[in-house]
Amino acid sequence: MDTKISRQIFLILADVIAVNFAFFLTLFLHFEGNIPSEVISIYLNCIFFLTLGKILVYRYFDLYNSVWSYASVEELLKVILAVVVANILGIIYLIYMGERLFFGVYITSMIFELIFVGSVRFSYRLFRNLKNRKIFNKNDDVKKILIIGSGSTATLIATEIKNHSDNYGKVVGFIDDDEKKLNKSIAGVKVLGNNYDIGSVVHKFGINEIIVATPTADPTTLRMILSESKRTTAKVRIMPGIREMIDGQVSLNKIRDVEIEDLLGRDTVNLNVREVIGYIEGKIIMVTGGGGSIGSELCRQIARFNPGKLIILDNYENNAYEIQNELINDYGNKLKLDVIIASIRDRDDIFAIIEAYHPDVIFHAAAHKHVPLMERSPNEAIKNNVFGTRNVAEAAHEFGVDRFVMVSTDKAVNPTNIMGASKRICEMIIQGLAQQSKTKFTAVRFGNVLGSNGSVVPLFKKQIREGGPVTVTHKEIIRYFMTIPEAAQLVIQSGAIARGGEIFVLDMGQPVRIYDLAVDLIKLSGLKLNEDIEIEIVGLRPGEKLYEELLMDEEGLSETRYEKIRVGRPGEIDYIILKKALDELRPILKFSNQDQIVDIVKNIVPTYKDNCEVNNQHVYLPE
Repeated sequence: MDTKISRQIFLILADVIAVNFAFFLTLFLHFEGNIPSEVISIYLNCIFFLTLGKILVYRYFDLYNSVWSYASVEELLKVILAVVVANILGIIYLIYMGERLFFGVYITSMIFELIFVGSVRFSYRLFRNLKNRKIFNKNDDVKKILIIGSGSTATLIATEIKNHSDNYGKVVGFIDDDEKKLNKSIAGVKVLGNNYDIGSVVHKFGINEIIVATPTADPTTLRMILSESKRTTAKVRIMPGIREMIDGQVSLNKIRDVEIEDLLGRDTVNLNVREVIGYIEGKIIMVTGGGGSIGSELCRQIARFNPGKLIILDNYENNAYEIQNELINDYGNKLKLDVIIASIRDRDDIFAIIEAYHPDVIFHAAAHKHVPLMERSPNEAIKNNVFGTRNVAEAAHEFGVDRFVMVSTDKAVNPTNIMGASKRICEMIIQGLAQQSKTKFTAVRFGNVLGSNGSVVPLFKKQIREGGPVTVTHKEIIRYFMTIPEAAQLVIQSGAIARGGEIFVLDMGQPVRIYDLAVDLIKLSGLKLNEDIEIEIVGLRPGEKLYEELLMDEEGLSETRYEKIRVGRPGEIDYIILKKALDELRPILKFSNQDQIVDIVKNIVPTYKDNCEVNNQHVYLPE
């Protein structure tokens, strides 16, 4: 027989006994053990319909479907209400049938009934708690969990773990900065200290896992908590912030591993919605490379501002198909969407597309950006990045596009690789065109984006899952990082304040040493460096340098009205001279003469130097 049905039958039988035993016990006490036979006779005549009526009332109040092993105050109130209603109806029935007793008899009977009916149900929870406390099943080899925070989210998580202790382990205590809560018990769990006590508490109680359950904590506090937690040997997991919990529900399956984004503690970007709406709402917006990591996020953000039409242009159909389906699923017919599979390298196609759609704004995110791969194929970097950008930019100029926002990179500053040099030429193209065009051409320059294609973080995670080693190119290499949504939002905001020719530089925060990042990921995975997993220094890759810069010396840097956006002076680029240099470069690409390509690119970008020169060390080039 099904377990649920068996449980319901048991509860019904228990209620039948409880209802009648409560009444007879009341009569026994009231008549001091000598119940008149006529009273018993009248009750026996009513017993069937009286009992059936109460069972039906209990069923109406859902007393046979609740999961009583997790019963709480809500279930208790439900039992009280059901018993009161059932007894009121029962009293009316008994009076109608001629059973006229003292009012106190009915009240006492109802109290006994409430005790018996409630006891049957809450005994489920009692026995589960006893079992979870290992009274019946002693097992000291259990995972010990420390929860950071003691608010509603932390309490719910602690309760869930206690309810499923066989699967999840034992909650040893809470950590909370509120001094009033210190040494107090919440949901049966004690507050053991504040955030600075995390290390000592973990050591004292042999904690195996830390769960950070402070979804409303500000980035600075969260970063401090994670910093203290990663000093321990415990695995660290986290409850996502409120913004990440779309449905607002708190449950154990929402707890995830700590991401590097959590460690960086980046503040939320607050867009100036009025400015953004001013140049996007109702307008035709095109995103090149719209299926890529940055491009697809740009599409998600743009869709929020009700564009007249969003055009996704990409040469890779799978990525374009995925973001198309996502946006259709999210917006349906509310978003006018066109997806075009085309290459920015095809000049005729690009001109035809921009002439046909006549976009108001183009966000140009299409580019090759894998540094080592482009070092091996410099001709492809130039064809795609430089001439692809030239095609889109010149088409935008010719057909009167209002704004053209190009996604650039910090690798364009004093580049040590062909990819960075190609992106610097792209910046020069839009700066040169800006001086002679009504189109507002601008570029937005930023560093590494967490989770983007080619990011080092997914590689480290994969290596950790496989048991290592984690490969780092150089112990002193540093990089700037930001999240994909943050980068996309700042690109959109930059487009709103563009006047033409600027290179906006995004505030990337403090640089991160890649070796330290790898160490953090290992520790937060609950592993020990050089015991469970090792870090291997493999040497700089082709085109890689130890540090990235966000600004060239001659550009200067000015504040904008947005805290995270700064702007360099528009460059004085003679577009006629630049076009002539590019025209000399184009035929060389067909012969794939790499040395000749690099030499011409160095003439166009005087700041371009090989990374061997910059880092003054040998770089291994694999065969």
